[in-house]
Amino acid sequence: MRWGGDTLDVEVDEMCAPLPRRLRGSIRVQPTALCDQSFILDDAGLHRWTPYAPCARVEVKFTEPAIEWSGMGYFDSNAGDEPLEDAFESWTWSRAGLPGRTVVLYDVKTRRPAQHSLALEFGRDGATHPIELPPAVALPPTGWRLRRETRADAGQIAHVVQTLEDAPFYSRTLLDTALLGVRAPAIHESLSLKRFSSPWVQWMLPFRMPRITF
Repeated sequence: MRWGGDTLDVEVDEMCAPLPRRLRGSIRVQPTALCDQSFILDDAGLHRWTPYAPCARVEVKFTEPAIEWSGMGYFDSNAGDEPLEDAFESWTWSRAGLPGRTVVLYDVKTRRPAQHSLALEFGRDGATHPIELPPAVALPPTGWRLRRETRADAGQIAHVVQTLEDAPFYSRTLLDTALLGVRAPAIHESLSLKRFSSPWVQWMLPFRMPRITF
């Protein structure tokens, strides 16, 4: 990963799993603006989330497999001083690109138990503004029966357009939702750390994400 002043260039050279094959190519992320503000996700202040590029132009070019595309994207980072499963039971997160702005929703359930929620609007200039937390909206569970929900404008519903990743403890989903009076596509994720830390999932992980050296 290389930062070139206003562009993040990522070179990918990996082996896929569980069927071994090469994954090789490049990703270029060009933020429209940068955000250097971090947000605390837990009571103890041990976990932080930083949306470095809430809105960006992304170009993907791969040689193995031979695919490429471009569009609007997003770049963030989570950092913590303890394992995620020690602090959290679950979370849901989503990002929706609206005309001239981006909305991010973050709902975190800790093991204490307590719930922390963020509802943020990011302008194209990088300015960050909290917005009123929209009502919760239930989504159908995944094939692994993982619970999913999101938030949308009052009186509106959100639809699952496509489940992009379906794992025992994690899902990534393309939604059609309504936020700030606008219907828009959104990327959504659900994460269950309670499932992640269960013995049967830990037993499965090496088969799905083996450590391969080459």
